[in-house]
Amino acid sequence: MSKGGKDGNIRRGEPPNFTGQHLLHNKGIIHDIVKQAEIQQDETVIDFGAGKGVMTEVLAQRARQVLAVEIDQKFLAALDRRFADHNHVKIINQDILQFTLPRSEFVVVSNIPYAITTPMMKKLLDNPNQNMSRGLIVMEKGAAKRFTSGRIKDIYVLLWRMYFDIRIVRHIAKTNFSPPPKVDSALVIITRKKQPCIAYREANLFRKIVKPLLRQPDMPIGIALSSILTHKQVKILRKKLGVNHEFPIGYLSEKQWGAVFETIVNHAPGYMSGKKR
Repeated sequence: MSKGGKDGNIRRGEPPNFTGQHLLHNKGIIHDIVKQAEIQQDETVIDFGAGKGVMTEVLAQRARQVLAVEIDQKFLAALDRRFADHNHVKIINQDILQFTLPRSEFVVVSNIPYAITTPMMKKLLDNPNQNMSRGLIVMEKGAAKRFTSGRIKDIYVLLWRMYFDIRIVRHIAKTNFSPPPKVDSALVIITRKKQPCIAYREANLFRKIVKPLLRQPDMPIGIALSSILTHKQVKILRKKLGVNHEFPIGYLSEKQWGAVFETIVNHAPGYMSGKKR
């Protein structure tokens, strides 16, 4: 969460209110994050974990509306004072995982506690029909690498990437946080794909079909698909994907997974019903 003070760096040494929470105190980095967000004057931005409002204040200079979500009671009075004359900044005292996302389009700019990184990402990305256009999230570097890795082993990560581009744009040293974590962090930018790899309405079916295939992400694609498709169908699909029989299935790209999904739906309709091909 972004915990702010009025002068440059954030007050250090405060205990976190979440396990794994490390407070970003470098104002230069905060300004750079907001700059990279390219906030437009007609946009609504959510600052999850607003703290005393350093990130919120910078966002308020650019956005039409800022929703500053903060559960820690000790920061609420400071937030209320700081934004008393900012009608377009709304202070919301709530657990960020319980927060109801807006029905209209929004942007997220946030530094989230390590302990809730995956639940927070699931909240934002599991449902492709929600209205987040993009997000800039500071998270633990290990999680950032897992979400952007060429080897995909988690169905939820693959599902996110069917609809969103997820990339690391910079690393942030642990010395920029208080208390300093044991590892460095990364800034991850999430943008909605202009053309999703599968239709939004197919998300649940995609998850159901693909999840078993990712249980062994290093299994050769020819073996992984042999119980679903005929030998000829697998051969045609491999040619379409541009991979050989031994290619590990966990290394397929999102577009390649789209082709795998389409092939299974069109040529193995009995797969999910348990019928033999």
